[in-house]
Amino acid sequence: MGKFWNLFSSWEEAEKVWDQGAHEAAQATPLKKLKVLPQIPGITKETAPHLRWKGLKYLLSHDADKKIRNHILKAPFRYFWRYLSSFWKKKPYQRKGDFFLYGLSSFEEFQKKMGASLLVIGFSYCQKPLECPSGRFTDQCLRDPNHPVCRQCDIGKTLHALPNQEVIPLLIPTIHYIGDKIFEIVQQNPKREILFLITACELTLEMFGDLGNMAGIKGIGVRLDGRICNTMKAFELSEVGIKPGLTVVTKSTQEQILALLKACRSDACV
Repeated sequence: MGKFWNLFSSWEEAEKVWDQGAHEAAQATPLKKLKVLPQIPGITKETAPHLRWKGLKYLLSHDADKKIRNHILKAPFRYFWRYLSSFWKKKPYQRKGDFFLYGLSSFEEFQKKMGASLLVIGFSYCQKPLECPSGRFTDQCLRDPNHPVCRQCDIGKTLHALPNQEVIPLLIPTIHYIGDKIFEIVQQNPKREILFLITACELTLEMFGDLGNMAGIKGIGVRLDGRICNTMKAFELSEVGIKPGLTVVTKSTQEQILALLKACRSDACV
């Protein structure tokens, strides 16, 4: 399916038409929204200690088909060294609000690299609308601008606004799914720089930041809000598809994501 943005002569025109269609779809087919509930706190005090160790333990102990281990064994010394180099840092990222920068110092650096890199853009499945026509706990995404649910979905809008470069979109059901895909993409493109932009809950960004550094890729993790996982128990349930609540990218953060893509479509990235 072609990108909706490519039908228009300017970003502003494309976004205006998309948003008008989203408004009309919301009037005709309103989606279930987040209930007004007390703000879910971030990672709980009980969960916070030794999160990166917990992440490593979870990654290895739940690698039932050994995909992650098999990827690592293809270059064990390289991956082991990268992991140690990342792990011994106080944090594997730099944080700027809802954005976690891995191997990058600024948004400007991301924009400069974007045009020459293979971009992996991923979205956590729990960000999908409850009415998602492709289903929620799945890596499928219809992203049909003529479908009333897709038209109201931030994921659909973002995918249709992507620059005209080689991009690999991923809908992420589990941490092992994205880990397997990242290693696979890196190993299939040894001469390409891989750049990622991925949405996830803060717990996931904290626990598994070293994984991206180990794979040797740079990018941005975007913190989700709403009915997030803030305990290991909630995270483990979400990894098997038990996630009745919705997570969202806040409006201001979504605007920043689109601004990054707009800047790239407006210059040599396109």
